[in-house]
Amino acid sequence: MRICITLDVMLARRKVTSRDLARHVGITEQNLSLLKSGKVKGIRFATLEKICEFLECQPGDILRYEADAQSQAA
Repeated sequence: MRICITLDVMLARRKVTSRDLARHVGITEQNLSLLKSGKVKGIRFATLEKICEFLECQPGDILRYEADAQSQAA
């Protein structure tokens, strides 16, 4: 199981910079970069809420589930 983060796609669709989003959410650009690259283990609902508020989107627009090859074979 893998959760993929497609935040960079949504930023491009909305023509928003990472800097503007980070400022609105109240996190550093470095932490936002880690989130976009999928190098974080979790995200607070409050942070997710602020991201969705700013981008006018749903959590499913920036998070996607991908099953592992082993999961699909079983």
